[in-house]
Amino acid sequence: MLHSIITLKKGKEISVLRKHPWVFSGAISTVDNGVKDGTIVEIVSWDKSFLAMGHYQSVSSIAVRIISFEPTPIDLNFWKLKISAALQYRKAVSLPNQKTNCYRLIHGEGDGLPGLIIDIYHDIAVIQCHSAGMYLAAQDIASSISACMPEQIRHIYLRAKDTLPDSLKTDINDHFILGNKNETTVKENGVNFKVNVESGQKTGFFLDQRENRSLVGSVSEGKSVLNCFCYTGGFSLFALMGGAQQVDSIDISQKAVDLMEENVLLNQFAGKHNSYCENVMTYLTTPNNVEYDIVIVDPPAFAKSLHKRHNAVQAYKRLNSLALKKVKPGGMLFTFSCSQVVGTQLFYDTIVAAGMESGRNIRVAKSLSQGPDHPIGLFHPEGHYLKGLQLFVD
Repeated sequence: MLHSIITLKKGKEISVLRKHPWVFSGAISTVDNGVKDGTIVEIVSWDKSFLAMGHYQSVSSIAVRIISFEPTPIDLNFWKLKISAALQYRKAVSLPNQKTNCYRLIHGEGDGLPGLIIDIYHDIAVIQCHSAGMYLAAQDIASSISACMPEQIRHIYLRAKDTLPDSLKTDINDHFILGNKNETTVKENGVNFKVNVESGQKTGFFLDQRENRSLVGSVSEGKSVLNCFCYTGGFSLFALMGGAQQVDSIDISQKAVDLMEENVLLNQFAGKHNSYCENVMTYLTTPNNVEYDIVIVDPPAFAKSLHKRHNAVQAYKRLNSLALKKVKPGGMLFTFSCSQVVGTQLFYDTIVAAGMESGRNIRVAKSLSQGPDHPIGLFHPEGHYLKGLQLFVD
């Protein structure tokens, strides 16, 4: 099959030769006439040498997301091979297992498929498209999931309405490609969670914090815990599972708090847990003398673009400065950022600034990141979006 051609400016082929999966609009010399968003294109260098194949998207600064560095048909067999390779990798990192039946199957660039997320919740697969090309390929992707996981997956839900650029959302509706079950109960390291793949944030749950939730659980015995931005209670439930004496959870969403309460009852943890539907910053600035052995701060992304980074850094600093005031001497702060544009060093420097403002002696016990089912491509460091620190506070 002949593809439309994208020709790069001289010198701009270097990043592609280094296997970086993005081609920015500024690197392009010419685009064939009539190329539509979502079209599979061939990328060639200024001297017409083949470089890669990918999905074109004119409305994004990332004009092409590369899905193959080899000339290959992008057909049903292509998607099956990609899904199969992703399954083999998850098997290598012990997912799923007897205690965990929810995990990420495809993590965009980390699995060689920029613009595509696939999350597995027991017998439900959720396809989330961040590019027009992945949306147009959704049927083939769903067919490949069914072919590669015939015994496991009974339902496939497509989510794209909230993740595609506004100009590409015409007549797009999230829907089931297979089956119709929108809610299920999943296990993560032995803890049960109710997940709704239609109404939940992202694809229904935040799977990237699995290892960090277990870590919190392992240090919670006999402790008092404050979980800020608790969503449906991930960290709270693991703290309770780990033997926490008392857990207070805060989120601004009543819907999330209600589901968290269901999860608390589901795991038989009632009696040691309080939830508050409130703005976290308001809660942290309300005068009281309550301090906790462990404080967890896992906010939503404060910056989704570079021009918002400065304001995000200021917000992270203020939030962590307030959170440190809630930690008992000898206690711990677990703090996170999922803002991709706030890099590891900038996040660390921001926490240093908050620590200095607190006037307390603080030690870094551990640097934290996303789980292995959210792999970071070696040639795509931008894939390292989740940063975290386990801090001991004297």
